[in-house]
Amino acid sequence: MNVYSEPSDNPATPLDAVCVFCGSSGRVAERHRKAASRFGQILGENGITLVFGGGRVGLMGLCADAAVAAGGKAVGVIPRILHEVEVAHQNLTELHIVETMHERKKLMFDRSDAFVVLPGGVGTLDETFEIITWRQLRLHDKPIIVVDEGGYWAPFVSMVDHIVASGFAGERTRQLFQVVKSVEDVLPALAASPAPKLAAHPEKL
Repeated sequence: MNVYSEPSDNPATPLDAVCVFCGSSGRVAERHRKAASRFGQILGENGITLVFGGGRVGLMGLCADAAVAAGGKAVGVIPRILHEVEVAHQNLTELHIVETMHERKKLMFDRSDAFVVLPGGVGTLDETFEIITWRQLRLHDKPIIVVDEGGYWAPFVSMVDHIVASGFAGERTRQLFQVVKSVEDVLPALAASPAPKLAAHPEKL
């Protein structure tokens, strides 16, 4: 397993809020459910606001429940189409209802200092590739941490290696995100990440 990271001699990334991308399915391995709950607890106990997709189901709901139960804040951002089918979490610090999926991603980006990817499905992949692409385009340089819980994201890392090896992306692509093995490794990895130097360009996202 390759662990992608950037060397840091700079001040640490400020961590007031972390955006979590993760699955909305509840039909997943118990280890993934426990990891989502544990990470929500870690954020809550450390006074770090959780920013997420606003759902009450699957890993999203478990992470939010644990963050709030630990005394933390949880900010959900959900498109109206999902809110209308009653999958929105109702026990949050803030719930923002937006019109489009792009507005959702944009607001989650604006509210977050870093991004953490837990196991998830195609929606999680979409969010992950987009936030990495934005960083590749130098629209931001906020840290991105992929949690390879139980080897779940090993195929994703292999795919990135394949893309680079095939010439469709440069070697620097491997430095756009970091891979850790468990949720307990996330905050130490973020503490070692350099503070963003680029001014975000929200008008270009």
